[in-house]
Amino acid sequence: MRRTRLASQLLAGAPRAARVSRISSSTTPALCTRGYASAVSGREPLSLDVEDEDALSPKELMRRSTSLPSPPPARAKYSAKLAALHARLSLSPKIPVETLARALIDPSADAHPRFNNANLACIGAALLNNHASEFLITKYPRLPMTILFTAMKGYVGNPVLHQIARAWGVEATASPGEEVDPGLLQFDINKPTAMHTSWGYVRAESAEIQRYKWRRGMSSRVMYDDAFGDLVPGQSSVSDKTGALEMRNDKNSKEMLVKDMPTNAHANFVRAVVGAVYLHCGREAAKNFIKPHFLSRTLDLASLFEFKIPTRELARLCAREDFELPVARLESETGRLSRTPVFVVGIYSGRDKLGEGTGPDLDSARKIAAMNALKAWYLYSPGVVAVPSDTLAEDAAPWKPAYVDIGEVIS
Repeated sequence: MRRTRLASQLLAGAPRAARVSRISSSTTPALCTRGYASAVSGREPLSLDVEDEDALSPKELMRRSTSLPSPPPARAKYSAKLAALHARLSLSPKIPVETLARALIDPSADAHPRFNNANLACIGAALLNNHASEFLITKYPRLPMTILFTAMKGYVGNPVLHQIARAWGVEATASPGEEVDPGLLQFDINKPTAMHTSWGYVRAESAEIQRYKWRRGMSSRVMYDDAFGDLVPGQSSVSDKTGALEMRNDKNSKEMLVKDMPTNAHANFVRAVVGAVYLHCGREAAKNFIKPHFLSRTLDLASLFEFKIPTRELARLCAREDFELPVARLESETGRLSRTPVFVVGIYSGRDKLGEGTGPDLDSARKIAAMNALKAWYLYSPGVVAVPSDTLAEDAAPWKPAYVDIGEVIS
């Protein structure tokens, strides 16, 4: 029942145009389908006078009819590409192919909200960001915010979702239109796609920040920017000569969106698929879909760290945690007077060894040892722990608060 109701919403819209009903469906079935979809999308299907309408042949009527920006939803059942993609992703039979076809239509190809994937992608983005953030915070409770933002991009960022869409075998059409296969990803390379700004604040000074490279603090990025700590593209307010505020489009943001159009379109398709799974199959099915496709990917978090003065940061960390001050000790060496010497230095806090590093000289070995000690602290993991979304199940155990560190050391 629910499948039929949700699928019927894809064809819900304005009533059928009066002139379309005058065309015989037995003689021109393709034209009737096109005219009905045109009426649904809010466009006039035919531009003919009543007295000349019956005098034209069916071919002339089809030639003079207004073309649609995307294929009609009724053609989704006859697409072999859609059926293959549905089976390749092991989607539930509850998800109709019409919904999967809608997930392949980017807002740049069809601006009508009932025929593009903007709404589905918005739901999928919320689910992906939520599950990725709770997975990272509970598994690595001491991650710095900069590393957390970067790790979020590594799991559910646009470049990663683009690679996932390509791995799913999704092909893009050269130009969107009514005549293309519904199983192809459709977007316009010359238009920016819809960006989801529900979880970010469009800064009034965003154009100036991008132009002059203004520094944004971490607290500001957490409060105002998107889920990845990046500026939300949009409009910027500029004062004119009279002192009033006028809104103008951010040209740099538009150029950037057009440049990254293929990546953004593929990413929005993946988000739309997640949103479709959630709408048709429920919360647990969406969570089980996200885990194997996104959160199971391998990401080397240790390679994301970059320390300017690791020895000073390690000393401040030990002081904050009430540890003894760190001391570097030479543990072993070889070839001191040769061309390729190797020194092994350990960092100790009292009797506890915090880290070890190897370098061609004593100073570099000491810095590497301090970096390894900091990475060992920040990459601490308590193991497999429950996440907040586990408590949403009906037979879930009561929530036990997870350990979360007070934050990184500001050096």
